[in-house]
Amino acid sequence: METISISAADVNKLRQQTGAGMMDCRKALTESKGDFEGAIDYLRKKGQKVAANRSDREAKEGVVIAIANADNTYGVLVQLSSETDFVAKNEDFIAFARQITQIALDAKVTDVDAFKALPMDTATVGDRLLEVVAKIGEKIDIVRFEQISSESVIPYIHSGYRIGVLVGMNQVATEGIIAAGRDVAMQIAAMNPLAVDASSVDADYLAREKAIAMEQVAAEGKTGDMAEKIAMGKLNKFFKENTLLPQAFVKDNSKTVADYLTSVSKGLTVKSFKRLMVG
Repeated sequence: METISISAADVNKLRQQTGAGMMDCRKALTESKGDFEGAIDYLRKKGQKVAANRSDREAKEGVVIAIANADNTYGVLVQLSSETDFVAKNEDFIAFARQITQIALDAKVTDVDAFKALPMDTATVGDRLLEVVAKIGEKIDIVRFEQISSESVIPYIHSGYRIGVLVGMNQVATEGIIAAGRDVAMQIAAMNPLAVDASSVDADYLAREKAIAMEQVAAEGKTGDMAEKIAMGKLNKFFKENTLLPQAFVKDNSKTVADYLTSVSKGLTVKSFKRLMVG
């Protein structure tokens, strides 16, 4: 029988990602033969409450800038990293992040490489990044870039430039719709939903969640049609809590986000959103 060696560093990494106990993490890694995603699924199948944000951190510090064009039909999100929050809070650093984000917005670039190749003054954005690195003495980089086009796009920056959100909605921007989009963006910043609704969740993710629910139900001794019914109930509850439109609206939890949008304008809904967070 093959023996899997699980290091203390691996156990600690899983613990940091999930919030589960050390012994539970070691067992989960052992049972999954060292596979982290498998270990996370093992913990959840055993009823562990796993932390929602499991992704490896791309940058310790930095800022996120969210802006839209003049008619609110297109917006971009840029995360500029730094090594310390001392730099991230520096006004010159924030101004530089805003400047390059505006350049990306104006050019409508589609990826980070094209972004860095854009002209900036007499050089490129990439060249200016290297100059900032040399000046500050820290690793500075564009670590993530997102964009949205829609009938209306509303940008929002939260918590001292640490979270940025773009919300794309299906009606042309008016004062009321921009205000509603900002409310929804605040919800996204706070609640970090997986997707707009269950229908927009990735099919593989959906299948994985159903498999976990079925195993949880089986562990409770339920079988057959009853097990399927209970599992689907668990799945529906999960998506009600973790996708945007069916979530309770944070400003009035007697309504869902979908209800709130309908109250603002008949047929108003969210088509897409993007959210970036430092850390």
